[in-house]
Amino acid sequence: MITIAVDAMGGDNGLTVTAPAAAQFLQRNADARLIMVGDETAVKNALVKTNAPLERIEIVHSTEVVAMDEPPQHALKNKKDSSMRVAINLVKDGKAAAAVSAGNTGALMATARFVLKTVSGIQHPAIAKFLPAKDDQLVCALDLGANVDCPSEQLLQFAIMGTQLVKAMQPEKNKPKVGLLNVGTEDIKGTDTVKAAYSLLKNSHLNFIGNVEGSDIFSGKVDVIVCDGFVGNIVLKTIEGTAGFIGGMVKDGFTQSLYAKWVAMWSLPILKKFKQKVDPRRFNGAIFLGLRGIVIKSHGGTDAVGFEYALLEAYKEIKADFIQSLEQAVEQDLSHLDV
Repeated sequence: MITIAVDAMGGDNGLTVTAPAAAQFLQRNADARLIMVGDETAVKNALVKTNAPLERIEIVHSTEVVAMDEPPQHALKNKKDSSMRVAINLVKDGKAAAAVSAGNTGALMATARFVLKTVSGIQHPAIAKFLPAKDDQLVCALDLGANVDCPSEQLLQFAIMGTQLVKAMQPEKNKPKVGLLNVGTEDIKGTDTVKAAYSLLKNSHLNFIGNVEGSDIFSGKVDVIVCDGFVGNIVLKTIEGTAGFIGGMVKDGFTQSLYAKWVAMWSLPILKKFKQKVDPRRFNGAIFLGLRGIVIKSHGGTDAVGFEYALLEAYKEIKADFIQSLEQAVEQDLSHLDV
């Protein structure tokens, strides 16, 4: 049985999202159980309303909640009984194989790093996420916001971690192609840090294909895209905003006249398929990669559908069982380069 700890109180909407998502997730995955962490009475009442399979849910009481705007260090030092902290402790204690939270990103990262520690050889964890690409492919992008300013050695570590994650989640790709996100494909382009990272990646054991541009993210050209957290977070937010913008434009276009509505009716199967492909909820759930345990960050403002996908991401990564192989790969590649 796969066990996942859930910060039931975290996020913009708390139990109104996490409880129905938990119910749906368990109904679709018979080999999973959840440990819901939060105010015991509130959690139980919310779960009962959703007709959740309570026989596969354990409720662990916690007395505190980390606010979405709370400073990370304050949460780390003063909220030791928060639903977020207790969920991560369950992973450390071996009672859960992963923790999922929609809570404050900074506080979640600080807490997870303090409790679980990083894999040997990794300076800082990265936020990694699979994004949709051409022909139903997926590309692993990192870092998406955990480390704003990264030295070249850290970008190399991201590439190693991203490669191992892809190999674990997509076994058919035994040599994932790695690209370094840059302003051009030429090796002379970019900042000094990016140029130095290019050199490190070129001399590594990784399947490094060189620099890639923003237009390559969805092309299927690479399996792993590496960048610092400043660039990565802007890329992620731009993708989310663009998806929403395009979806809104299409909806507006098909509702402007009776003729447009008639066309929309006949185009409904295509529109549904398009909506599903660009729906950001399907790709909700990013992993804090580089920790000695699995922690999944859900978008704070997502709905129950999106949070269920975050739970599913944790479920898949538990099954992939890649933490040990990640540590071995980091040691091997870094020792080769003497970094």
